[in-house]
Amino acid sequence: MKKVFTILAITGLLMLGSAPRMYAAQATQTEQVAKDAQEEKTFQQVLKQRFIEGGPFFMGIVLVTLILGLAIAIERILYLNMASTNTKKLVNKVDDALASGGIEEAKEVCKNTRGPVASIFFQGLDRMDEGVEAAEKAVVGYGGVQMGLLEKNVSWLSLFIALAPMLGFMGTVIGMISAFDSIQQAGDISPTVVAGGIKIALLTTVFGLIVAIILQIFYNYIISKVDSIVNDMEDASISLVDLLVKHKK
Repeated sequence: MKKVFTILAITGLLMLGSAPRMYAAQATQTEQVAKDAQEEKTFQQVLKQRFIEGGPFFMGIVLVTLILGLAIAIERILYLNMASTNTKKLVNKVDDALASGGIEEAKEVCKNTRGPVASIFFQGLDRMDEGVEAAEKAVVGYGGVQMGLLEKNVSWLSLFIALAPMLGFMGTVIGMISAFDSIQQAGDISPTVVAGGIKIALLTTVFGLIVAIILQIFYNYIISKVDSIVNDMEDASISLVDLLVKHKK
């Protein structure tokens, strides 16, 4: 019994000793969470403040380029993802359709398949009654049309990428002009006189570069996606011509 009471007493003392530390740890954790929330809120406020300090005109134009660029990038990404198809599976379906039902059944397979590759296949099959050469010309010609659709509005995205830092640099020049105007009016070159203009110059440059970096990432992804789809189109077009030659015999 004494051993039992001794063990219980020691356990109670340990629990009592650890309780303050537990409460202290919980209090510290709560303070840290509150501090993190405050820091996050402060960052948002600082970002908003810096944007306003950069000047409503140039900062607003840079923001418009970001919005328009993101809109084009998102639209292109959605379109390209919908245009991506399993070309090998489509070629196999067209091959089976040509073997079992002929040209009309193969055209139905292409009608029921989305993407530029299926559209190219349909144009080639539709001209098959004029011969394999006519079908091949149709495939090549309509392939160029589909490539143009894939690259639609991408040039605007590249324009916004170039325009954003240029607007930032223009704001930099105007900010420096404002700083020199302040020096001329005050007749003094103290830091307080030129700080405002220099700050505007730096802020517009930073925001312009940030916008250009964001849009450049999307642009590179879109270009790589377009190249991948175009390669699939070219490989599938060659496979279609081979199928037409094979089934013509």
